[in-house]
Amino acid sequence: MGEQAPSKAPPKAVTAPQGKVSAKKPKPAKPESRLAMVRRARRINRELAETYPYAHPELDFRNPFELLVATVLSAQTTDLRVNQTTPALFAAYPTPEDMAAAVPEDLEELIRPTGFFRMKARSLMGLSQALRDDHGGEVPGRLEDLVKLPGVGRKTANVVLGNAFGVPGITVDTHFGRLVRRWKWTEQEDPEKVEAEICAIFPKSEWTMLSHRVVFHGRRICHARKPACGACPIAPLCPAYGEGETDPEKAKKLLKYEKGGQPGQRLSPPPDYPGLPAPPLGAGLAQESQESAES
Repeated sequence: MGEQAPSKAPPKAVTAPQGKVSAKKPKPAKPESRLAMVRRARRINRELAETYPYAHPELDFRNPFELLVATVLSAQTTDLRVNQTTPALFAAYPTPEDMAAAVPEDLEELIRPTGFFRMKARSLMGLSQALRDDHGGEVPGRLEDLVKLPGVGRKTANVVLGNAFGVPGITVDTHFGRLVRRWKWTEQEDPEKVEAEICAIFPKSEWTMLSHRVVFHGRRICHARKPACGACPIAPLCPAYGEGETDPEKAKKLLKYEKGGQPGQRLSPPPDYPGLPAPPLGAGLAQESQESAES
């Protein structure tokens, strides 16, 4: 027999230097599955429904034409400023036929407070003429017809369809897009892509009211620059919790509209609205300026 091979010494244990602890790299958080995200999104919607049972479109209107005009005017301004402007506008031009025949300078002067008044006046006269000439003076109840009207895009069409005709739709405005990305429901920036992805998460019957609830939450609690996280009813479900003020007492001071004891945006709110009506034109501008800055 040959010589026995010498046995190998066991390797020395490697220890951290005295007084130091070797840090382990933390495991990355497990990505949320599609199913988990959908369940969380639907829970958020249920919580918002309890928080805002009175959610509604925040533009004053009495018929589809008034809602269409008010929505066109709401671009690049607040609903409050539109609501303060439209009483005189609709007194002067109550029908599409009246507005189609308006003197442009007179119409511009009436809508001047909403900004971009020359461009908006052209849109209003153009859509009014189209309603008069192509639709018998009536606002059509189909998306494909509405988006052909001057100044009317998909967002405006969905507002009108959902609130004047009861046709479900998602309205992707500034607040809606900001919140659904903050909640990780979508990463899309393009409004039509956002709309498509959110529609896939919720039943069609929820689309219109979901839009109102999300916008209400964005205007009252989940602000763009400083969310009131400490006063938020969906904080446990929010992946962005902590981006804003988490102290409950400090967060309460950030609440707006009826949540903060302030007037709402409508001069004629629905009967179940728990807050105060908005003031007429020339009053309450500090609140409007604050809301505009948040947008």
